[in-house]
Amino acid sequence: MTPVIARTREELAAVRGGVTGRLALVPTMGALHEGHRSLIRRARELADTVVVSIFVNPLQFGPDEDFDRYPRTFAADVEACAAEGVDIVFAPTREVMYPTEPLVRLDSGPMGAVVEGVTRPGHFDGVLTVVLKLFNLVRPDLAVFGEKDAQQLALIRRMVADLDVPVEIVAGPTVRESDGLALSSRNRYLSAAERRTALALSQALRAGADAAAGGPSAVRQAARAVLDKAAAADPPLALDYLVLVDPATFTEVDDVHTGPAVLAVAGRVGATHLIDNVPLRFGEES
Repeated sequence: MTPVIARTREELAAVRGGVTGRLALVPTMGALHEGHRSLIRRARELADTVVVSIFVNPLQFGPDEDFDRYPRTFAADVEACAAEGVDIVFAPTREVMYPTEPLVRLDSGPMGAVVEGVTRPGHFDGVLTVVLKLFNLVRPDLAVFGEKDAQQLALIRRMVADLDVPVEIVAGPTVRESDGLALSSRNRYLSAAERRTALALSQALRAGADAAAGGPSAVRQAARAVLDKAAAADPPLALDYLVLVDPATFTEVDDVHTGPAVLAVAGRVGATHLIDNVPLRFGEES
C-alpha cells in the first residue's frame, strides 16, 4: 500500500479529516532504518491509522552540528513506509513548519539541561517544540518513540503530563545491529575503523549491565573501563558522558540507589556524535 503524502498543513488536515478510529504518529527525521520500522510496526499494532512524519527539524541542531549533512532519503523512506503499511506520510518543508521565525518555543527546563543537554545546549527545547507542533497538527491518539533516545522520551512524557497534552506516549525498544551497535541514521557517517571504535559504547553498557549485581558503583566502574580503552584506540572515542540516572528525571543516582535506572553514554568518533543507553534495576527483583 502506498501511503498518502501530505506536504502542507492543508493537505494534512484534509486527509486527517477522513480518519476514523485510533490514530498513531511516529515522528522521524527520515533516513529510516529498522529501528524506525519497529516503531511503525508497534504503531500499526495499536492504531487503525498510522502517520509517519518526516522532517529534519532545524531547531534541535546547534550551529556546529550536522543539519546540512543529515541524511535525507525521502524516496527510500516512502518505500519503507509503504512496506510497513503506513497510511499517511507527513513531510512538511521548513517553511510549512516554521512560516515565520518561532519567537515562542518550549523550554525543556532543568531536565533538558543535563546529560545530553550539556553536550547539545538547547537541543531538547527544539525537540519539544517540534513534537508539540506535530501533535497539534496531526492530533494523534498515541505517539511512538524509541527508547534509544531515553532522555528525549522522558522529556516528551513529562511535557505531555505537565501541559495536559491528550496523547498517549508509547516506547519502542532499542534495535541493534548484529555487532551490538544501536541503530542510528548517523551510523552511515562512520568509516569501518570508526565503526569498530564506536562499538565501545554498546560494549560499555553491556559490561555495566553485567556488573549490576554489585550496585551502581560497580556498574560505573565496569563501563568506564571499556570506555577508557576506547579513548586510546585508533581512531579514539571522545567521551561526552557516562551517567547512571533516574529514568524519570535524568538526575544522577547515588551508590545506594534502588529501583530503576538508565545507564547512558555518548561520545564522538571522528565527527559523528552517537548515543546509547541500557535500562537497569537495582535492589529489586526484575
